[in-house]
Parts: sequence; structure tokens; C-alpha cells
Amino acid sequence: MQNDVVFKIGGEGGEGVISCGEFVTLACARMGNEIYTFRSYPAEIKGGYAMFQVRTSHEVLLSQGSSADVLVCFNQEAYDRNIKDIRKEDSVLIYDSTSCQPREGHPEITYPIPASDLARLEMRNYLTKNVIFLGVLSKLFGIDYAILETIIKQKLGKKGDAILNLNFQALKKGYQYVEQNFTKKDPYFVVPQKSENRIVLSGNQALAAGAIAAGCRFYAGYPITPATDIMEFLARELPKFGGSVVQAEDEIAALSMVLGASYTGAKAMTASSGPGISLMAELIGLAGMAELPAVIVDCQRAGPSTGMPTKTEQSDLNHALYAGHGEIPRIVMALSSVEDAFFGIIRAFNYAVRCQVPVIVLSDQYLAQRTATIRRPDLSKVVIEERAKPSAQDMENYKRFRFTETGVSPMALPGEKGGVYTATGIEHDEGCELSYEPENHQRMTEKRFKKLNLVLKGAELYRRHGSEDQEIGIVGWGSSEGVIREAVEKANKQGLKVAAFHPKVLFPMLPELEVFIKSCKKVIVAELNYTGQFAREIRARFGVNVISHTKLAGLPFTPDEILKKLEEVHEQIASKV
Repeated sequence: MQNDVVFKIGGEGGEGVISCGEFVTLACARMGNEIYTFRSYPAEIKGGYAMFQVRTSHEVLLSQGSSADVLVCFNQEAYDRNIKDIRKEDSVLIYDSTSCQPREGHPEITYPIPASDLARLEMRNYLTKNVIFLGVLSKLFGIDYAILETIIKQKLGKKGDAILNLNFQALKKGYQYVEQNFTKKDPYFVVPQKSENRIVLSGNQALAAGAIAAGCRFYAGYPITPATDIMEFLARELPKFGGSVVQAEDEIAALSMVLGASYTGAKAMTASSGPGISLMAELIGLAGMAELPAVIVDCQRAGPSTGMPTKTEQSDLNHALYAGHGEIPRIVMALSSVEDAFFGIIRAFNYAVRCQVPVIVLSDQYLAQRTATIRRPDLSKVVIEERAKPSAQDMENYKRFRFTETGVSPMALPGEKGGVYTATGIEHDEGCELSYEPENHQRMTEKRFKKLNLVLKGAELYRRHGSEDQEIGIVGWGSSEGVIREAVEKANKQGLKVAAFHPKVLFPMLPELEVFIKSCKKVIVAELNYTGQFAREIRARFGVNVISHTKLAGLPFTPDEILKKLEEVHEQIASKV
């Protein structure tokens, strides 16, 4: 019996592929199992191919897996696209025999289900097709039937008894069809277990919850895939904590509002994706010049322009590092997991108030809409920082941009006696007076960038995995951490001396990264973009050559893809010995 199972469900958008996957995910989680999901769906309203992948296990999961153990095909396109992803002889193929014809001689264990006919002819409603497949999965793999009934009731109960009962009947129809027509031939089973202190969240939900925990009390944004979930979550939850959410007319207005809220002393945030972040470029400069703390989340999607709105990519790094005219002090972070989305956004708010700069936080579609089981956050261990405030002595002759040892100047709030100042985007001196003098511009620029040194002294700046005496190093950033870690663990078991370095802060660049790179014979930099953006930064910053390993498919890396690259580099080293 194998209880680490990857289910991959594919079909036409509108057939309920995504909701089928979500129901399986919830059921497995409620059975006490770890879960890890990935989804891909069309951007067009008219529909198109959709896919949902969920991996479930008793062990903590690091990735979505490299191949499917159970492939569920709602139609022929799903089969044609995904049959290559079931590679083991005991892999399972479940398909709609009404609309899908598998190739002859395939080695997979198959369960043909006439789901379309069952939905149309017996249920009299084609939309029940996905629930019929749920019943099939319940019977074949032990996904708790009663839990599925509860989930259906919770999700569809508001639609009335007729719809609810129809779906209950469809669930039973799929279950009974397997019971009457098949004997189980595969080794896969979802086994319940006791699981305490675990919760299920998506990356966007974890990020939004972390923002509330960090003290965020103002959010402004404009809807855009895949960031909209953050605004929807906060619109529902932030008012409970005395906060406010505004849907602005565009992303320029959204960041303008965030900077205004920050000026008044509030912790404030916005979130968008590549096109929206582009519109914010000038205001990022204002935040840097006026030294206003702000958190800006970029849920990256495939670009450029409108690109592929529902696909994942890590191609906004250049924009995060350099967007805007002039030289703007900023901190650039990347979130690596659902759990890190919660704690990482807290660090982002701490960096923003500590350094009084804009903090750009990079997520992506793979992480933003991924669902995973995580430990319930222990808020007693969370450190929340607040901005530096002026003392009574400071207020006697208040200078908002006073030169200090760290570069950080105490920030007065509107209405404080003696604390009046202008948060201007024009160059100024330490007392807010406009100044175009060369010496002043040099000194103020140095002051603004000096603050970034405070980030490099913090905790949770990076994570390291693998061998201590590595020959091969691999550097990744953002949502690929778990995938890379799983690949490194496999490589270590094969006897390869491999270690991974995963920076959480991408700018300013960490000195520990240079130490790691120079300790390896070969270093791979893995990222989801075409030009190897972070690899290029490493070469420029540290003067070392690294191997750029990129993928540009709108899909994340798999552990096997990373492992293959590690094995290839190992062979190159071995051939030179």
C-alpha cells in the first residue's frame, strides 16, 4: 500500500476540474494527511484546458511531485497532454470512456468510467460529471465518502435541496459504478491519520493572514490575476481588526493610497502582478525619496504584457530590482512556501518600518494559488517591529530626515506638536528644505542607501539544505525551494555531494551567498525565466561564473528536472578528474 499519492485531474474548463481537485484536497486534509497542490487553468472566459494536481501523504511534502500516480482524464485533450506524466507500471489511468480513447498497449492500470453518459443519461445533468469522478476516487482510493458529502453540503448547500441532492446522487453513482464493475488493481490508498495543530491555506491566504498579524491596517489594490485573492481575503477579515480595504481605480491610485496611509503612521500594503507593478514604478521612487515604509507584493505571472495571466513565472526580478528612474533604495524579497508566505510578509513589514523604504515581495502563481498543509503559526514567537519615533528632544527642532548613524530618521505623525514636515519627492535636506546642491544630493543618497545595511543583520535571510562538504551548489529563489530541496535530498541519497542555498532577501544581496558559491566546484542557478535574471545578478555582483538553468513553460520545476541537471553537472566534474 502506498499513501504518498499524486492525483492529476485534467479536462475542459467548465467541467468542474478545479472544484473536483479542491474537493479531493479538502477531503485528504480532513483525513489528517499532508497536502500540496498545483493548478493551471485558462485565462479566457470561453474556457479551455484546466488541470489540478494534488499530492497527499503522511509525510511533510516539499513539492507537487515529478509525475502522476493517478491520472484522471475528463476528455481526450487531458489524456493527450498528460499521459507522458504517468511513468510507472503501477500508475493509474482513470478516464471518461465516453469522450476519451487511450492508446493501445499502454502499461497503466486503467479504470474506464463512462462519466459523460452517466451524467447526461442517468443523472440528467452533465454538470454532475465531476462529482461522479469524486465518487469514483472515493471508492478506489479510500477518500472518505462521508467527508466528501460534508464538503459538498458546505460548498453547495446554499443552492437549495434539489441541487444538493442531485450532487449526493452523483457522488453515489460514481462510487457504485466502481463497486459494481471493477476490482482494485493498484497499490494507492489515502490512509487517514491523526494530525494535530495543522491548517490548510493557499499562499495568498497565508500572506494576507500574515499581513494582519504584522499589524497591516490598510490595504489598497486593483483586481488582477493571481493577486486578487489577497484583496478578497483582507476585505473580509481586515475590518475585524480595525483595518480598511479600498479597491482603487488602478494600481497607481492603490500605491498612492498606501503611501498616504503610511505617512499617517499606518502599516499599509498593496498587491498586484507584473502589469500593475509596472504602473507603480514612479511611486516606488516617491516611497524611496520620502522614506515612507510600504509593502508591495508582486504575484508574478507569465509575461510580458498581458502574457499568460494564469501561468507561473519568475520573470519580474529585473523589474523589482530596477523599476523606476534614478536610484531608489528598496528591499526585494521572495517567498518560498505557503508557511513562508505567512512569516515572510511579517518580515517584509518589519523591514519596511526598520529601514523606512518600499519592500517589494515576490510571489508567483505557483505559490499564490497553491494549497498546502502547514503548522498552525505560533504568534507568541512572532516579533513585530515599529517605526522609529522622535523623542521630546527631537521635537524641539524636528528634522524629519536627520542624519543618524544608521541612516534611519525618527518619523513624526501628523498632528504631533512640532512634527510638521513635507514628505516630498523632490530632493531635500535633512530639514525637508528643497535643495539641488551637489553635496546635499550625494549625502542624502548615501543616507537613504545606508539604511539597507540593517536588513543584512536580520534573521531568516536564507536557508541551506544538503551536504556540508558540497561539490555542487544549487541556488534558487522564491517558490522553487521545496522542489530544489527534494531534488537535493534525492541526489544526496545517490552519493552526490550537493547543497542548496535559498536566499529570502534578493536585494541587497547577501554576503553569505558569495561564501556559499565560492565553496563549490560548480554552482547552478535555477529559475523560471528565459534570461537567467538572478544568475546574471550573481555574476555581476560577485564576479563568479555560474550555470544558469531556466524553464519557461508557465509551469514550475519538478524535482526530477532539477535532479537531472544535478546529475549532468556531476558527470561533468567526474569527467575532469
